[in-house]
Amino acid sequence: MEQKTKVIAEDGKQDLLITREFELPLELLFKAYVEPEIVEHWMGTKVLKLENKKHGSYLFETTDPKGNKHRFNGTIHDIVLNLKIIRTFEFENMPFGVQLEFIQFEKLTDNTSKLTIHTVYQSVKHRDENLKLPFTYGINMAHNRLQEVANNLK
Repeated sequence: MEQKTKVIAEDGKQDLLITREFELPLELLFKAYVEPEIVEHWMGTKVLKLENKKHGSYLFETTDPKGNKHRFNGTIHDIVLNLKIIRTFEFENMPFGVQLEFIQFEKLTDNTSKLTIHTVYQSVKHRDENLKLPFTYGINMAHNRLQEVANNLK
């Protein structure tokens, strides 16, 4: 099956460019990133905190099949309704360091929108370590769930 979420990782660079077009209105795509109940549903994680404001923060927790808990956290540096979220992202107890994410939302038509995520890692090594995991597969699965969950909200 074709992966609709594209991940571009240029050799020797410490960043990723992730893009995906959704069959969702812009407002609904943005809402899927900022409404805790929707985030929990498509990400398969528990939202412990989500302060959608400049200088806000977030904390997500997920449990793997063995019962181990994993946390993700960060600070929201800027958020503009239906346009962008700039935040840090840290997968606690993992060797990737803190990442900086520039998340942009773009209206294509009344019923389609585009998500672009530019992620900057602390180093090329950290980015490459993350890509050794099933990162591309995982983000595609998550975005497929986002599309499904948001379709039910239309």
